[in-house]
Amino acid sequence: MHVSFISYGERSCVERMLRDMEAQKHLMPMTKGKQKRGAWIPGAVRELPFGVKEYVFAKESLDMVLRTMNAVESYEGVHGINFKAMAYPVLRKILKLKPVPKYDEKGEIYLWGKSFVSIIVLGIREDGEIVGSYVDDKGWTHEAL
Repeated sequence: MHVSFISYGERSCVERMLRDMEAQKHLMPMTKGKQKRGAWIPGAVRELPFGVKEYVFAKESLDMVLRTMNAVESYEGVHGINFKAMAYPVLRKILKLKPVPKYDEKGEIYLWGKSFVSIIVLGIREDGEIVGSYVDDKGWTHEAL
């Protein structure tokens, strides 16, 4: 699962938040026939065009990630001009993102340092599933991160 966002604020604070996001571990379930097991994977932050960043994580953590980012879609304009209503949907279309889904807004959040940082969540991108071919996941079906 991928969440695309724009972060802004004091540079050192934004960098600390991105480091916290990359250090976060997510449990990715894997199946092989009737067997089930999980693998802990770290989150990853990627750079996209137009100053957009993308956070990659296991899809089971989607609600908690969106809660932590406070992903609320609002198009309130400043001084009567509604730039967000024009720019964000176009940016979402260019980057081939889906809108942010409804999620449970009550619950736990991750402890990322978000002081002096604002986050604009643009959308999500889903991954398919693959059968692993490496030593630790050979033959196991899991999300294709």
